Amino acid sequence: MKNRQQLGASKRWVIKVGSALVTANGRGLDREAFGAWVRQIAALRAAGKEVVLVSSGAVAEGMSRLGWTRRPHAVNELQAAAAVGQMGLIQAYESRFQEHGLHTAQILLTHEDLADRERYLNARSTLRSLLALGVIPVVNENDTVATDEIRFGDNDTLAALVANLVEADLLVILTDQEGMYEEDPRANPEATFISEAQAGDPRLLGMASGTGGALGRGGMATKVQAAARAARSGTATLIAHGRGEDVLNAIAAGGELGTLFHPPTSPMAARKRWLAGHLQARGRLVLDAGAVRVLRESGRSLLPVGVARVEGTFQRGELVICQADDGTEVARGLVNYSAEEARRIIGKPSDQIEALLGYVDEPELIHRDNLVLS
Repeated sequence: MKNRQQLGASKRWVIKVGSALVTANGRGLDREAFGAWVRQIAALRAAGKEVVLVSSGAVAEGMSRLGWTRRPHAVNELQAAAAVGQMGLIQAYESRFQEHGLHTAQILLTHEDLADRERYLNARSTLRSLLALGVIPVVNENDTVATDEIRFGDNDTLAALVANLVEADLLVILTDQEGMYEEDPRANPEATFISEAQAGDPRLLGMASGTGGALGRGGMATKVQAAARAARSGTATLIAHGRGEDVLNAIAAGGELGTLFHPPTSPMAARKRWLAGHLQARGRLVLDAGAVRVLRESGRSLLPVGVARVEGTFQRGELVICQADDGTEVARGLVNYSAEEARRIIGKPSDQIEALLGYVDEPELIHRDNLVLS
């Protein structure tokens, strides 16, 4: 576990800035705030740090340019606002970074880009190449083409997955709150502030508010979940107020500000991180008690004999969730057989697969290399 001074001195950061900050609560892009963040990021670069910037604000900027006062619900209107707003967002960043002699690169991602293994590896290579060149990648969700089925859901999630992608040392989530409290401080001004916590602690979600602002999709709950996702690659997460004076420089100096989420001591292997980053599962396998115990305690492959029920429709190679009979998620992984085939072989020993299907591909329903515990 690293302390704040060690994290401040770490090399690779992912910085996420929310909609309410970049758009001054809906009144167009806050160019003065942009200048302050860019100046601080330039100082981080001068100190030898590599920085990826994940920025919300395209939809909100598009709304401002189009004269809309309320965030639309229709997907086509959201996509139109994103297309308009993305122009202004990137222009604002590019012009500010140019003042400091820094190049930027626009990276637009959807969940499909990270769910497909080849595209995932391509995105990772591109981001790492840009960092090696001293370029500041500016990442956003590709709202123009994303639908509910391929959406990350919020840029907190996107930032965490980018942190996994580049194996960042620190994820900084800048928001309009000082950090996390045991209760929503807007509802209870006496709420206790949380200075440090363990990423993935199940008690944290119960404390977090799931309500986002008028412009954004996320709330404190999504930030807590993002910290847990980022921790898979050994990344620490710090939630801090984005309008604090020289907030990024203060973090780099090891300042005691915001809420720091510590990752577990052993980061997840790269392929396991990719599997865990899948947000949409195609089906579910309900396991018997013996299979649940084997997966949790031994980390072995999932055999057909341990599956009691198959839910959903999926093809070979697609992601499925493995759950206990009470609905608790145990693991997720890439299945070796389709849903139709799986229904025919579940509950049976692996040496009967060929007789039941007419062929045998793999003796496991999910091989342990393609399985990650939840």
